[in-house]
Amino acid sequence: MCGIHGLIQLDGSPVQPHWLSAMGDVTAHRGPDDEGQHIDGHCGIAMRRLSIIDLAGGHQPISTADGTLTIVCNGEIYNFRELRAELQALGHRFATGSDSEVLLHGYAAWGDDVVQHLNGMFDFALWDARRRRLLIGRDRLGVKPLYVLHDGRRLAFATEAKALLRLPGVRTALDRSVLPDYLHLGYVPAPQSIFEGIRKLPPATLLAVEGGQVRQWRWWRLPASVDPGVTEAEWVERIRAGIERSVRLQMVSDVPIGAFLSGGVDSSAVVAAMAGASAQPIRTYAIGFEGGAAEQLYNELPYARRVAQLFGTEHHEIVVQPDVVGLLPRLLWHMDEPIADSAFITTYLVSEFARRDVKVILSGVGGDELFGGYRRYLGGHYAQRYHALPGWARRVARATAARLPADRHHKWLNVARLAKGFIASAEMDADARYRSYLQVLGRQAVADLLLAAPAAGPDALGAAFAAAGHADELNRMFAVDAETQLPDDLLLLTDKMSMAVSLECRVPLLDHELVELAARIPGPLKVKGGRLKHLMKAALAPALPADILHRAKRGFGTPMGAWLKRELLAVVRELLSPAVVRARGLLRPEAVTALVAEHAAGRSDGTDALLALLNLEVWSRVYLDRRSAADVADELHALAGGAPERRPRAAVPA
Repeated sequence: MCGIHGLIQLDGSPVQPHWLSAMGDVTAHRGPDDEGQHIDGHCGIAMRRLSIIDLAGGHQPISTADGTLTIVCNGEIYNFRELRAELQALGHRFATGSDSEVLLHGYAAWGDDVVQHLNGMFDFALWDARRRRLLIGRDRLGVKPLYVLHDGRRLAFATEAKALLRLPGVRTALDRSVLPDYLHLGYVPAPQSIFEGIRKLPPATLLAVEGGQVRQWRWWRLPASVDPGVTEAEWVERIRAGIERSVRLQMVSDVPIGAFLSGGVDSSAVVAAMAGASAQPIRTYAIGFEGGAAEQLYNELPYARRVAQLFGTEHHEIVVQPDVVGLLPRLLWHMDEPIADSAFITTYLVSEFARRDVKVILSGVGGDELFGGYRRYLGGHYAQRYHALPGWARRVARATAARLPADRHHKWLNVARLAKGFIASAEMDADARYRSYLQVLGRQAVADLLLAAPAAGPDALGAAFAAAGHADELNRMFAVDAETQLPDDLLLLTDKMSMAVSLECRVPLLDHELVELAARIPGPLKVKGGRLKHLMKAALAPALPADILHRAKRGFGTPMGAWLKRELLAVVRELLSPAVVRARGLLRPEAVTALVAEHAAGRSDGTDALLALLNLEVWSRVYLDRRSAADVADELHALAGGAPERRPRAAVPA
């Protein structure tokens, strides 16, 4: 919906309006429709607004009639109408039709427990003038990001880290302590960020500043136990009803709305539910890549077209041969932090395309985590079969797998890549096995890469495993994903890349009631007999054809591994050259050179590792060297041979 920002001066000195203006200016893309700020002495809160609900009356900040409570809120409260009626029955009077005002009156009625009443994606800042108290909070799953700077003199917050860098006295510096986790996972897990002195507020967390004291606490967690007393048929009905309810709830909007459609199970489920809840054709948007075999492997347009025709959507397709070298600096500026997930490029391109028609889009993000859609969830299934083999057969399998080539952008070499991973991890315990699937680089490989020996620091995955609490192995994996990769990779890139073009992206499969439902389903039912998404597919069988439900899975990414060997090869060789790596002073040049050579020769699939290193260097040029994204893009174009920007080949209704 928008971007929020603000600060409270812990020494009691007044907040200056131009500080808030500077923070808002750098995040104008999040809210091009409106802006506002509220200053009360030593506290100031502000926003940039993308108007979705109550277009005329939803200006923020919003205050109560007596001026004692003031709020800025980013995101959407989907059950705001029901809460509004409940609060009106308690005597509250509303001045607007905005969902954010419901949160304000909810705080007046229920205090900090207001968050327990909310169904939505949000972060907010609320100033309680009577108590001289600032309260900031983030939604249950971390759909909306929130960064915090606490330097002893002030506590500042913003939806994007770059806004905090606009405050006086804030130094733009890399936090070297997060590099081991970044290289290990391909993203920086909360509560750390890539910036020294700036942290992420974790999902489902509230932070209060009152009387000069700062207090932070968690207000929601996933259920930690399954419900074994529910039959499979009943789970199927609950899943179907839950998806339909959450999609219907998240279709509330006063502006045009659409859906991303890849033709996969998750996006198709969302479109099917939208079509069932709408009297008008749904607008759908799909993307494909132009090029060779690797690009065709990621081309899901025929499947998307099939689903669009099935539900009579107003379908739009775009075929791209993207200018990746030109995009990377700009997109990493928007991301705030480097990332090794190439889905951020695809998400940006399809968001830019959809924004021509709509302001709100629904996505299928989260379905794989909830219902067992990733191949890595089959690790235990295959480990059991591996251990059923005689010892000599296991030894032969390990020796054979070690010699296999790997390339995720080639059909059979991708099978070899997956087989290598499963066999290599089969002797590990469940937690270590799952870590091996999630990691970009192993801990030893990270240590070999870093110039300075990694100091003992936080282990995000280890902490998530320790907190998971589930005896059920599959649900334990989901609990770990919900604490780490989901908010800090998938949801972060989804938010940043859609809001880069002022598009609000909603994720109905992560409705918290549906998430709680999924967490209570026994794991063996989710991937029954080694079938990914067994229950979800059964729930969707009346609506979706078998060729959509049971086709081979393909992630919403790009043929990045192939590009690293072709279009990006010259850029990789220059930006990861020994001279550049040595000058940056973070990594061992010889270790980086070895990674590049292994991937180029096809001996291993180094896509994620090389993208992590490449994006770290591009990010460093934009943020640490303080160069404009356009300047860095020009430099990369020159390295790539002066290739001009390539625009979409087709952008037409299908």
